[in-house]
Amino acid sequence: MTAEMVAPAWMHEQITAEEYDSWSEEQCAGIEIVDGMVVVSPSASKRHHRLARILANALDAAAGPEWNADTDFDVRLQDVPLTNRRPDVVVYRADTIDITPTRPEHVLLVAEVVSPGSETTDRIVKVDQYAKAGIGFYWRIEQAATGVPLVYTYVLDPATKTYREGDVFTGVLKVVAPFPVEIDLGQV
Repeated sequence: MTAEMVAPAWMHEQITAEEYDSWSEEQCAGIEIVDGMVVVSPSASKRHHRLARILANALDAAAGPEWNADTDFDVRLQDVPLTNRRPDVVVYRADTIDITPTRPEHVLLVAEVVSPGSETTDRIVKVDQYAKAGIGFYWRIEQAATGVPLVYTYVLDPATKTYREGDVFTGVLKVVAPFPVEIDLGQV
């Protein structure tokens, strides 16, 4: 075995929050940390990125001055063992824009766009993790064969720390909670 074939230590050992926080932005791109282990995320398609951007832009415009919506940054679900998720869209308190890491108590809503390879994680694993972390709303966007995405909405039951299924939308998403917003999903 040559030196080029030896896998880096982070692929075999749990990392701590302190270690992760010392990494550069480039080192953190394209990965999530689950139970202290690095999980590499495959590159998303242009359709996936566009859908996430359309959702984030519409949520940001509708959220008012107290909330921001954005894409592609970590939400620290727990410190030990370290669990950082990187939701496709995050709606977070505007007054926490300069606070790192973003914590569940800063977050109102997360949305995940399901892609090939993320089905189980987005449909089962992340739903449970976000609910246990106390994030109020979860949206799962399925890229349907028809080309028009389906959006499944979930609302947190704070007593059980589980999500209740909400409405399912196709074509136009129109909700009143967590704040009123209407999004034309046919733009994708």
